[in-house]
Order: sequence, then structure tokens, then C-alpha cells
Amino acid sequence: MFLHKFHHKLIHSCLTALLLPPVLSFCLSGISGVSLTAGAASEDSLQKAADERKLLPIQSNDTENWPEGPAIGAEGAILMDVNTGSILYAKNIHEHLYPASTTKILTCLLAVENARLSDEVVFSDNAVHSVPSGGSNMGMDAGQSLTLEECLYGIMVGSANEAANAVAEHVAGSIPAFARMMNARAKELGCQDSHFANANGLFDKNHYTSAYDLATIASTFFKNELLCKIADTPTCHFTPSANQPDDFYLHNKHKLINGDISYDGIVGGKTGYTDEARETLVTCAERNGMKLVCVILKEESPAQFTDTTTLFDYGFNNFQAVNVASQDTGYIPNDSSFFNSDYNIFGTSGAALSINSEDYIILPKNATIKDTSTSVTYNTDPDDANAVAQICFSYNGVAVGNADVDAVAGNSSAASESSSAALTPSARSSDTVYVNVRLVIAGVCLIAGIIILITVLHAVTSSYHFEGSRKDRRRFRRRKRETRKKGFGFQDHSSD
Repeated sequence: MFLHKFHHKLIHSCLTALLLPPVLSFCLSGISGVSLTAGAASEDSLQKAADERKLLPIQSNDTENWPEGPAIGAEGAILMDVNTGSILYAKNIHEHLYPASTTKILTCLLAVENARLSDEVVFSDNAVHSVPSGGSNMGMDAGQSLTLEECLYGIMVGSANEAANAVAEHVAGSIPAFARMMNARAKELGCQDSHFANANGLFDKNHYTSAYDLATIASTFFKNELLCKIADTPTCHFTPSANQPDDFYLHNKHKLINGDISYDGIVGGKTGYTDEARETLVTCAERNGMKLVCVILKEESPAQFTDTTTLFDYGFNNFQAVNVASQDTGYIPNDSSFFNSDYNIFGTSGAALSINSEDYIILPKNATIKDTSTSVTYNTDPDDANAVAQICFSYNGVAVGNADVDAVAGNSSAASESSSAALTPSARSSDTVYVNVRLVIAGVCLIAGIIILITVLHAVTSSYHFEGSRKDRRRFRRRKRETRKKGFGFQDHSSD
């Protein structure tokens, strides 16, 4: 019996050993096949959604005589000129979408605006452990510290979530307090479609923005030279210090920055991804006098990069920067006698007003400044005494930029008095009458001189006639008395 059980178990064990691996392999391959099939189906559905998004309307294409923009798979996208705010391409630019790690652009902007680069930023337990361990990080431990500048490189190059948290706590005292600062700064910049709940962009249903708002924030970011340098760094080397013992490198995943995709003129950028946001990307490039920022929201990899290069090509190939001072003659009269004189009575010579020589507008390459419409706003900012007004340009209803009208040094008072009269749309009319102040004053002086001369002559003449009259009257009275005396004498003589 024992031998029989033993023999039976032995046979069972042998069969199990022989049959189990193939069965397990079959089961695992089945499970793997199901998983791969599900993954393929998911990828197919995501790509199908991206293809459907290519059919969504592009709002900038509705503008008359505007270059037709390309169809891309992003849900929301914008191409904006950094310095003028001109929108060259617009697709759902005010739709609320999740930004993912492109949020960190605002985080770094607030950091440089509210702290010093040399500040020591300590990584708290909350900063390190409140983010998923599998997410983007730079491997910092609680209690370690970096300078703020090192943190900025960690955030922009390595997209380090714990570094964003540590900076937020350093700047505002806590992450919720920093989020309030983010919302206040966004509103100050003109954002109306955003609400930020954290410093790193990890998913939160109350953390959203729009392509327009993110481009507006990025435009301010890319006006800072240090931030541009950090945002254009492909690789950053961190060396050990007293408060951080590791030697390591961070590598930028932005393909237009790390060299995977070559594109001339890249200024910097930031990637982003969460399951809910999908791929997001912010990039800045500069060519031909234009500094453009491109925002891509809700796209599939690697199309966020090809969308970006496509929009940059569209912008640089179809638009031009037009210097206003070199071409506009409508608002500052070119009649030199209006503002100029060889002998300026105010002690200086030259025009009292001039258009800022650095201001430009963005126009389609087949358009000129004569095709624009304009309006004027007068400067009421006491901190900007040099600019007396601003000319706002639009092309077929689209704002394309502004130009400041400045008072030339030494003529600010004259400019202030004359700006209201000079800077009006009627200045474009041929019926406008310009007044030569020097000639007017000379004429007034001449008339005044003539009046004074006439007054003097009249006084002299009146005095002369008055003296002559007195002499005549005295002579007449004297003769009359003599006649009367003679008459009396004759009468007396005859009576004797």
C-alpha cells in the first residue's frame, strides 16, 4: 500500500513537472496576448481620437486673408508672438485642458520673481513623499537641500516633481499657499481660463488651463534670459555638496532641445504628460525678428513635437515682423513745421513726439501696414512718463501689435499738450490743418508792434493838436482885448 501510494505520488509529481510548465506557459501567453491586444486596442483608440481631433475647426482660419493654418491632432493649440501678443494660429485656445508638467513654467517664473537664486531650498518630507515615487524626480531625500538655481534646473530639465514642491514651500510657506500665488499671478497676466492646484502639474480635476493662458504665461517666462537658458538645457550635471551627497545627471526629454529633432532658433521649452492630460508641450523659437511660443495640449506621442515644428514653420514662413516707426506716417505728421524748427523757442529742436523705434507688429507676408486699422489709447501710467500714447494695430479684426508714442527728451511738456490733437485718426486726413507755433508767435508779435506804434503816434498827434489849440485861443483873446481897448479910446477922444 505504501509503495503503491508512493508510486502514485511519484507518477503524479512527474506528470506535474512535465505538464505544468507548458500549461503555465500557455496561460501566461494567453494573458500576455490579452494584455497586448488590450494595449494595441488602447493605442488604436488614442490614435483614432487624435485623427478625429485633426478635423476640429481652426479658429484663426476664419480671418479674411489670413494664411491657412495646418490641421494637427492636438485638442488645443496656439502660436503666439512673445513680444506683441499677436495670435498667429488658434485652435480651441480657450478650452479648459490639463497642462501636466508644463505647469512648472509658472512655478519657475514665480520662483525667480519672489526668491534669490542663491537661496538654500530644503526638501521637506512632504515635498518628497507627497508625489508618486514612479513619477519624474531627481532623487532627493527629505532633509537634503539645493540652491534655488539648482532646483530650477531640476524642475525644467528633469521635470522633478519633488523639486517643484520644495520650491513652492520655500517661496510661499506651503504648497496650497503657492497655488494661491499661481492663480493670482496668472490673473495678473490676463489669464481667464486657468486654475492651479499644485506646483508640479500632477493630475487634479481643479488644476487646468488653456492654450491661450499657458502661452501668455510662457511669453512672460521667455522674456527672462536666465529662464530661457535653463529651459534650453539638454543635460544638467549635479555634483555632491555638503547638503546633497550624490553625483548625477538629468536629461531633458524635449526632443527639440536634446537634439533628437533639429530645429533652428529654439529658445527653450517644457514637456508634460499625465494619463488625463496626454502629451503637452510648450516651446519657444526665434527667427526673422519674431519670437514665437507654441503650446500643444492633449496630443499623442510623438506628435506633440511634429505639431510644434509644423506650427513654427507655418509662423515663420507666412508672417513678418513690421517695424512701425520705419513705415507708419499716419499718426506722427511728416510736415516738419508741425513739431520742428531751426530755432526752437523752447530751447531744443527736433520732433516732440516719435514712435518707439523698437516696436513692431506681426502681419501676413502679403500685407502691409496700410492694410491695418488703428486706434489710440493715451497713457495714464505715472511710472511711464516717456510714453504719452499707444497706437493699437489690427488686421481684419485681429490684434497684431502696438506701438508706443514717446516724448522726445526735452519736449515732454510740448508733447503732452500736442498729443491729443496730433494722435487722432483725423491725422490721416488731407484736410488736417497743422499750426506752426513759431510763425503764429511771430505774427502775434508783429501785430502787437503795429498796435503799439499806432498808439504812440496817436498820442503824439493828439498832444500836438492840443498845444496848437491853446495858442490859437490865447492869440484870439489877446487880439480881442486889444480891439476893445482901441475902441474905447476912440470913443473917449471924440467926446472931448
